[in-house]
Amino acid sequence: MSSLLYLHGFASCGRGQKSTALAEYFGKENVFAPDLPYAPDEAIAYLDGLLSSCHFDLLVGSSLGGFYATWLAEKYAHKAVLLNPSTRPYETLAPYVGEQRRFCDGERFSFEAAYLQQLKKYVTTPEKGEYLVLLQSGDEVLDYRNAKRKYQDQRVIVEYGGNHRFENIEDYLSMIGNFTK
Repeated sequence: MSSLLYLHGFASCGRGQKSTALAEYFGKENVFAPDLPYAPDEAIAYLDGLLSSCHFDLLVGSSLGGFYATWLAEKYAHKAVLLNPSTRPYETLAPYVGEQRRFCDGERFSFEAAYLQQLKKYVTTPEKGEYLVLLQSGDEVLDYRNAKRKYQDQRVIVEYGGNHRFENIEDYLSMIGNFTK
């Protein structure tokens, strides 16, 4: 059985629709979906420590989590599945500086301007990692074409329609499972 590390997106948490679907398909004991720190430096330090001490067969990242998964996949020459990944979060998250609420539970948090600068440190080009990039053209938050260009030398699948939440992940679970092999 494969072990997966799921990385959620901005203002989300580890207990969401995608992590639940992954856990139901791969088994709860095989999917680790932590709540990530809001500060990018803290999130990367946490994830870096996790990958240094634990084995995961696959990283699965959604949106901002896809951005983090790319940095980790490059550092560790790892496999990663990216769901509507953010390619320039230091730009797309700029309007969210200030007080925010998490989608999953309404918890308040502050997203600081300094976090945008932190994100710039983790920009990387896909070279050492192996990626399956799942995009939906109906993503209302991120332009899927940016990710399609960035990961053009990887396995990229564009589903026309859909949305940023990638609500039909169940349709891709078998493909994700096959990608771990």
